[in-house]
Amino acid sequence: MGKLRVDYLKDRDEAVEGVASGASLRSVMASFPTGVTVVAARSNGGEPIGLTVNSFTSVSLEPPLVLVCIGHGSNSHDAIIEAGGFAISVLSAAQEAVAIRFAKRPSESRFDDVDWGEAPSGHPVINGASAWLDCTIHEVIEAGDHSILLGLTHACGGGSDPALVFHQGVMTSTEG
Repeated sequence: MGKLRVDYLKDRDEAVEGVASGASLRSVMASFPTGVTVVAARSNGGEPIGLTVNSFTSVSLEPPLVLVCIGHGSNSHDAIIEAGGFAISVLSAAQEAVAIRFAKRPSESRFDDVDWGEAPSGHPVINGASAWLDCTIHEVIEAGDHSILLGLTHACGGGSDPALVFHQGVMTSTEG
């Protein structure tokens, strides 16, 4: 069994009134493996927009709600909210390059040379993804430097391809 690191004291000077620093929280959260998704929509002008997101989870089965968190500083933040909906592509283990591409700036050319199709709503879905969900925005909750988008899922699908996972700053697979 691994040894538990208790290095919270080293960042204590950065903490404010007993609240962990952002750097400490980021370091600790890196220990939690997450799936890797691309959240995408069509802008009001019809252009595909999207970004890599790993803050994604199921919220409710009745009604079918999921959430994604998008940073206020993201170039796609406002456009996705204005679109009123979005599609989530749960990336497969073979799609690390897609994850990296959608995480980098500039955001304008992210869909160039990427194999994608459309969800029933018309929002972009990355072909070859392990799973996908097509959502309308049910609610937007402001939380610190992010917006939490609750999505009402209207359609979804998946396959058996291993998913891409992000852990300790490294992308890996759910396979074997």
